[in-house]
Amino acid sequence: MADWASVKREVPRWFADAKFGLFFHWGPYSVPACENEWYSRNMYAKGLSQHQYHVQTYGSLHDFGYKNFYSMLTGERFDADEWADLVLRSGARYAGPVSEHADNFSLWDSTVNPVNSVNYGPHKDITGLCTEAFRRRGIRYLATFHHQWLWGWFMSTDPDADVYDPANERYYGEALPLETGRYIPYRKPNVRFNETWAAKVEELVGKYKPDIVYFDSRACIIDEDYRFRVARYIHDNLRESPITYKQDDFPEGTGVRDIELGHFMDIKPFVWQTDDRLEDKVTWCIVQEPKYRKARDIIHDLCDIVSKNGNLLLNIGPRADGSFHPDAVRELEDIGAWLKVNGEAIYGSRPFEIAGEGHSTTEDSGFNLGKLKKQLKEGVVADANLQTEFDHHDFRFTRNDRNVYAIAFGWPPNRKLVIHTLRQGSFLREIESVSLLGSEKPLEWERTEEALEITLPNEKPCRHAVTLKIR
Repeated sequence: MADWASVKREVPRWFADAKFGLFFHWGPYSVPACENEWYSRNMYAKGLSQHQYHVQTYGSLHDFGYKNFYSMLTGERFDADEWADLVLRSGARYAGPVSEHADNFSLWDSTVNPVNSVNYGPHKDITGLCTEAFRRRGIRYLATFHHQWLWGWFMSTDPDADVYDPANERYYGEALPLETGRYIPYRKPNVRFNETWAAKVEELVGKYKPDIVYFDSRACIIDEDYRFRVARYIHDNLRESPITYKQDDFPEGTGVRDIELGHFMDIKPFVWQTDDRLEDKVTWCIVQEPKYRKARDIIHDLCDIVSKNGNLLLNIGPRADGSFHPDAVRELEDIGAWLKVNGEAIYGSRPFEIAGEGHSTTEDSGFNLGKLKKQLKEGVVADANLQTEFDHHDFRFTRNDRNVYAIAFGWPPNRKLVIHTLRQGSFLREIESVSLLGSEKPLEWERTEEALEITLPNEKPCRHAVTLKIR
């Protein structure tokens, strides 16, 4: 019987301090770059737009299957040092490529799975190279696992598809009933699948010692004994490496809850994480004619998340050649520039007594089971990330040592910020000083029974949001 109490532990301080991470969806699905990273599944489903695109562009599923994209994932411009430098410039403190998505393509030198980035595609140990490059720069390494989705992932409505050829089982797994593609299938993974699922995690953990082990949703279909076995292995071999999980796939206290594309309305007493994407289309991988969200929106999200005891894990998808789109690089560097000025209000901070004030709020939300089932049925899902629009009336608070930080999501036209939360007789007994991060100009401020009022200098120290340091 699984003794889950034996693998419970506190979230390591370094993770609670880090606040911001990056991860990279990169695999054979990056070659067609059509709509989203679920291409590997949807190309096999008649009636879906990705199936139609595939047949028109590459031919029949019998003659050109997903395995034929392997050699086209060339990675000729992949450079782990350049990836690591981009992480540093973004201000992220932990990062890593997706270790294995739902498509059975492992991005490490695996003996468990012959379908990997050393034997195919780039012919490089992507995990090994990134681990070394990232750690040389002090970046914590993230390993993410999505491979529980492989159960039923490739099963096609086309009986002539290459997934049903026994010679291709090494690429797609065993042929299964179409029903196994549901989120919670009637036919659960068999012993062979469970064993391979666990062995892949144990191999990567034992070989590369990642600092965080992330599990995507649907891990709940894996037999509990195997989930516990993996949790036990991580617990015993990685003393400072948390597990992150979604929904109720692991018991509370065994790791960090991740609410994909989600937010909380209020401060939580536990450390949590949300994974979100820089992409402004409904995709986690590079697509044709990509579009990216603005750094301003990511920064506002990050501040809201951190004020409520959360971390933001932001995704960006490289091209098939291993390079990043310049528009994505520009936005990431813009985020990093803001963090250089305002980082002390983010890194190592903890929530204040109240998360913030203002007329714009965020509701409890996430990528729930209803949206997952819709995506399984239709191949696409409505965007769950509805960006909240903030302005200079909106603040988020953090604390660090004796300092409280009030992050204002805009620059008022009259240069006056008014914070009602910090009025006389409120949360702070006394205020010794108020300063603006990134500016050496002294501030004029007054605290009344109505509000703390601050007059800002003429020049902005940065774009997107400004931070008051209140001692």
